[in-house]
Amino acid sequence: MNEKRSRPSVRDEVTRWFFDDYLPLWVGVGSSAIARGPEFILDYWGVPLHYCTSDGGQWLLDAAGVVRVLDRNHRRLRTHGYSYTAVPDRNVTVYHDAGAAIEVIWSRCRADDSEIEHLAVHFEVARGSAGWRAVGIQIAPTSANSLNAAWRGTN
Repeated sequence: MNEKRSRPSVRDEVTRWFFDDYLPLWVGVGSSAIARGPEFILDYWGVPLHYCTSDGGQWLLDAAGVVRVLDRNHRRLRTHGYSYTAVPDRNVTVYHDAGAAIEVIWSRCRADDSEIEHLAVHFEVARGSAGWRAVGIQIAPTSANSLNAAWRGTN
């Protein structure tokens, strides 16, 4: 059998890493359902990391900076009763064996299904010796439920 064919595709691998591993852990820690500190994020977000919101961007140059951003986000969401994240739309683009982009619409919600925030997020991810890591994150508030509408600026 051809070795390349028997290997899972890069798309399948990065999709599983992100949606089956990263997202449930992020949600579990963020909602306090999983008792882990914010340092877990270093298994998913790289250092340095470019982190950019509609308020501006910043380079997080060390692990402490990356952990602080995650901790600040989780604390803010918890104060609003964060319970889970719905994903109305998503897309994975594979550039090659070591690079991909993941785009999502996040609907971050409370247990009663009321929404805390609705975001379009673009993750640039790269595979290195430690596995896949996000190396850049772009976040934009949106009311759109599709990536096409969110990125067209019709939110």
